Amino acid sequence: MERRGYRSSRREEQARLTRRRVLEAASAEFLERGFARATMRAIAARAGVSVPTVELLFGTKGRLLKAAIDVAIAGDHEPVPVLDRSWAEAAVRAEGPDGFLAVVADVVGAAQQRSAGLVLAAFEAAGADSELAELAAELAAQRGTTAAWIVDQLSRKASLRADGTAEEAVDTVWILMDPAVFDRLTRRRGWTVPRYQRWFAGSVGRLLIDTQPGRRTP
Repeated sequence: MERRGYRSSRREEQARLTRRRVLEAASAEFLERGFARATMRAIAARAGVSVPTVELLFGTKGRLLKAAIDVAIAGDHEPVPVLDRSWAEAAVRAEGPDGFLAVVADVVGAAQQRSAGLVLAAFEAAGADSELAELAAELAAQRGTTAAWIVDQLSRKASLRADGTAEEAVDTVWILMDPAVFDRLTRRRGWTVPRYQRWFAGSVGRLLIDTQPGRRTP
């Protein structure tokens, strides 16, 4: 019984390692070739497995891209939602709005560095692929959920500007988190990730926080 349990644990570990190799190979292929030109055969060869193995693990190329994006955003293979992770609790406990935004910006910048290229590959292919269109819509909605959480938590630490709606505040954060913005600033304008993180935190603070709470609006 003990030996059978050992064999089962070993198979599970081998399956996890195979899944990671396939995801790493897929990420590299999608980044180098884009979604349309990346093939399951090339991904399988790069991972050192067969095409049926890749299909058994992920089904379609679209699902494989979704899995690669999920891992890239999270930074690991654990099936824990982004807002249920330890960084969110650390951000909530941070001192004041500046401390909160510093934690959030660190996480957003790191996630963008890992995932922006893959997310943009999904967006670029969405017009010609219905599965990718659904994925692009899901990714945009997920970003909206995170943006809404940021605005809600920030409102608990500072007074937000009264000259805009809550929906506009969420949309402001949503667009600042757009992977295309990160890509253009870091790849086209030569920004470092720390510079993007400072810009993100500073922009959210300047655009959303009321620096003179209690003042009368004309």
